[in-house]
Amino acid sequence: MAKKKTTKKATIKAEVAETITIAEPTFETVQPKVSMEDFTMIEKYQQTKDQTIAVRPYITGAENMGLENYKMALYDNVYHEEQLTCLDVNGVRRYITGLNEFAPEIKQLPRAEREAKVRQIRTAVAELEKMLATNVIKVDDPEFWNKVKLLRPNNDEFWSKISLRCGNEPLFLDPGKDPYDLIKLFAIKAGGFSICAKDLASAKKKGPGCKFYLDEVKETAGTRTELVKLRNKAVAALQNLYDTNPTKLFYVAKVVDVNSSEYNHSTPNDVVYENMDLFIDGEGSESNFVRAAKTFIDASRENMEDLKLKAILKDANYYGIIVSKSDGKIYTDSHALIGRTMEDALEFLKSPLNDEVLAYVMRKVEQYWNI
Repeated sequence: MAKKKTTKKATIKAEVAETITIAEPTFETVQPKVSMEDFTMIEKYQQTKDQTIAVRPYITGAENMGLENYKMALYDNVYHEEQLTCLDVNGVRRYITGLNEFAPEIKQLPRAEREAKVRQIRTAVAELEKMLATNVIKVDDPEFWNKVKLLRPNNDEFWSKISLRCGNEPLFLDPGKDPYDLIKLFAIKAGGFSICAKDLASAKKKGPGCKFYLDEVKETAGTRTELVKLRNKAVAALQNLYDTNPTKLFYVAKVVDVNSSEYNHSTPNDVVYENMDLFIDGEGSESNFVRAAKTFIDASRENMEDLKLKAILKDANYYGIIVSKSDGKIYTDSHALIGRTMEDALEFLKSPLNDEVLAYVMRKVEQYWNI
């Protein structure tokens, strides 16, 4: 009997290799602490400068698209930048630098003043040449300008790169440390930048069209206090007249106030004082504060005779006691000729030969003053 073959089934166990996961190292990125001052170089540079001299925005009460309400000359982040003024005459360029001793404005100065100005220019140019071009030149050298390399008046390549950039924040100039600030300072004073006046007084003359001015502490302080001093002087004169000579104050009010007819002998002194105080502040018939204060001061210094006669003539003209006729001459209502102008009439009435006419005009005017 045949034997059965027995087949052994081999069981093969597949070994599964273990998967090894290798974690990649992670590195934490540390962000450096950065402040605005680290990359805003202009601000950082400005902070280290001497703040005695600066270009500041000129802000007045004039309408400027509403910016005047916020004491601003320009909108935020807006700047005005201007290159140095260049005059081109017959193909010859001349920059307004303030450092050119051959400029017409220097040649027109009196001899002594011109020599002092030339020396000032050469001293500045010699210092700038030394700082910018390492070129040492003696101020008294006869060949001075032949030895100048960088700041020659005809160096178009250099001067064409000089510009002034101004905004709402003051632009500080430190001419003692920064040579380019010294160049800009001379140029501004010479009128080399149309956007910037050379001082506060010049800015006021230009009016609202001027956007910036050069602020030097001593000069600007003097200009700012000039108006205060003028007003104080006028107020002091007013107080003195009120305390010591109210009659003269009455005549002064008659002369300076357009509405002189509102004053008569029964008008209280306090009312006259109050009106004249408003007049000095530019709140009366004369809106310009400076003219008003000067007008009052000048009137207060006149002698009593002239003041009274001017007051009489002014009211006589208002009430029709004296009239200007078609022939261009001034007559009284009694047909007496007293002159061509009010100044002539004043001199006419001051003459002792015309006392009769003076008495007539005075009598009629004082009828209104005694009401």
